[in-house]
Amino acid sequence: MNPISNINDSRITVGLDIGSRGIKCAIGEIKAENNNVKLLGVSEMESAGIKKGIIIDRDVLIDRIEKVINSAELMADEKVTKLSLSITGNHIRCINTQSAISLNHTNGLSNGIKEKVIGDSDILQVLSSSQSISLPIDRDILHTIPQEYSVDMLDEIKNPVGMIGRRLESKVHLVTAATTAMSNIANCVEELGLTVENIVFQPLASALAVIDEDEMELGITLVELGYTTTNIAVYQKGSIKHSAVLPIGSKSITNDIAVMLQISIKEAEEIKIKYASALSSMSSSDLMIEFSKTFKSKSASISENEVSKYVEARTQEIFQMVFQEISKADIKDPLTYGIVLTGGGALMRNIVPMLEKTFSIKARIGQSIKIEAAKDIADGPNFTTCMGLLLWPLHTKDFSQLRNNQNKSFRGILKRIRHTIENMF
Repeated sequence: MNPISNINDSRITVGLDIGSRGIKCAIGEIKAENNNVKLLGVSEMESAGIKKGIIIDRDVLIDRIEKVINSAELMADEKVTKLSLSITGNHIRCINTQSAISLNHTNGLSNGIKEKVIGDSDILQVLSSSQSISLPIDRDILHTIPQEYSVDMLDEIKNPVGMIGRRLESKVHLVTAATTAMSNIANCVEELGLTVENIVFQPLASALAVIDEDEMELGITLVELGYTTTNIAVYQKGSIKHSAVLPIGSKSITNDIAVMLQISIKEAEEIKIKYASALSSMSSSDLMIEFSKTFKSKSASISENEVSKYVEARTQEIFQMVFQEISKADIKDPLTYGIVLTGGGALMRNIVPMLEKTFSIKARIGQSIKIEAAKDIADGPNFTTCMGLLLWPLHTKDFSQLRNNQNKSFRGILKRIRHTIENMF
């Protein structure tokens, strides 16, 4: 196997997506000529030791992580030494904030004022200032993503470098997370002798892989329907406007089937995948599903349509919560391009027709459109986070990536996102 270089322009990029249902690892090659990524290897394994983004059995989780990485290494014929890691969970909180700095300075004349050309150091200073919010001692800023800048009275500027002005303002989207949760999941990876370069909020990674610039500009929402959580990211004017985590996922649908039919979770999951329809009117009343009740020796049966009615009701409830969260973005037309569905829950039959019929909203299943060689291998909605992690080092606008910190361990990441202007200059 070829060792991965530790320099910043390494030709290899690696993503590790740890979910409650599955763990996925992808290894990609960066094409220098166009900055695209070609998929070299990918692997998937059933998850264990983690629930709703919180580790519940560290040893078991580390064992699963090691196995899934080894499998991807074997397929790619590359040795992993560093990677980008996804994170989600109820502990994540997201807010929008803004800050401003003065660009004025004297020009040597008495009371003279000269307008200043904005440079990279001014961008770093105003973004650092935007991080000056009061946080509980057990939380840290995970992402600081610029939304737009203003120079004097000029608004909606994407890149003010080189412009002249006296006052620079920034609007940013902050993603905060529990320090303990970030430390624990990163330490599980570093226990294997690997370096965690980036920790990325799952829907932000997925959006990189499945949403194009036009959609982000005019308004679109990514909904990642996971097993135990649902992640939301609202985009408009080319930037993230709102993001959130809902403490409910497709497992709630599985639980409903298990309780209704009095069967095991495993059998309920199989019925959901094979027979359930998110829109009951598109299911069959004649097709009977055979199952064995947990506490009874006799087998029973139920129609596909009957099961789908329960599934439809729960799915509608989840998306009602999603739309309530989207409304908190407080922006006009957040759904011009509708909803992009990712995550394992997006594989449910007829989920797009259900959304279009019930909520009168455009919807599509997200596929990884920016990774070469991923078609028919890892282009499904359940692989979007992993594919986005491959792209993250190349395309992220996260302020924490702008700081040149030689310590690439998780402690280095926390050092970058713990913010003080004194540490910057």
